[in-house]
Amino acid sequence: MEQGNGKNQLTQPAIWHDPRLYQIASLSTLLLYGLIWLHFDISVIQIAVTLGAALLTQYAGTRFYNLPAFDPKSPLISALSLCLLLRTDHLKVAALAAVVAIGSKFVIRWKDKHVFNPTNLALVVMIAGGLGWMSPGQWGQVAWFGFLIACLGSLVVTRAARADVTLAFLSFYVGLLFARALWLGDPLTIPLHQIESGALLIFAFFMISDPKTTPDSRAGRIIYALIVTLTALYVQFGFFRPNGPLWGLIVCAPFVPLIDWLLPAVRYDWSRPTTGQPSVPVPLALSLHPQRRFS
Repeated sequence: MEQGNGKNQLTQPAIWHDPRLYQIASLSTLLLYGLIWLHFDISVIQIAVTLGAALLTQYAGTRFYNLPAFDPKSPLISALSLCLLLRTDHLKVAALAAVVAIGSKFVIRWKDKHVFNPTNLALVVMIAGGLGWMSPGQWGQVAWFGFLIACLGSLVVTRAARADVTLAFLSFYVGLLFARALWLGDPLTIPLHQIESGALLIFAFFMISDPKTTPDSRAGRIIYALIVTLTALYVQFGFFRPNGPLWGLIVCAPFVPLIDWLLPAVRYDWSRPTTGQPSVPVPLALSLHPQRRFS
């Protein structure tokens, strides 16, 4: 089974069907577009430092926990997301954010599943500590560029079988923004302006859709999207803090184990993306690919 063409037939489909490859390509395209056409306030050196720190942290975690193989795909996704969203004047902060993001996958876990989305956690830590900031306006208000992000993100979440949580979050978030404007008698240009943000679309398509930190069941993901939305809007309009979705996701992430307990389903595996059906016990699903538990 491990010789000749048989090996290629077994391994190649798993490699090329990994949704993380599409996510890396999408995020890389967005970053290149931002650097070349939008002139993002981030240097090539900072990008290299962020990518290098993420990969080194993943390698160190792989060695420390005696994992079978070093897998660079997940740390690349987190590092590229940080390059797109995090802004700082210090290279050490960029490196620290990458270490926090990737290190959290190995340290903060519950039943072989990391609790927080790595990028989300790193962004919140850096912003809360006054070490960095986000610039939602860096994308501009170009409608077609937002459409580009949405299209690339749709490709990613569909390949990752997590389009449901993205669509649910956007439906709840946008719907409630418009409902609030109508209730207050505000012009609809206000919620339109609030949703014209590249950062919001990246959050929806590349962060809350993370298959490893969302509930396993489809019903659980819809509920999760709703509570993240409600928390985000409360932070935004109750505490008058920007970046409400980031805070909403970090606050609600610890509820995922509870949702998984109430609504059990198949644990997600990168090599075989599923929407989550309660047909296979979670321990069995985990035992099939133990080397992917830290992805």
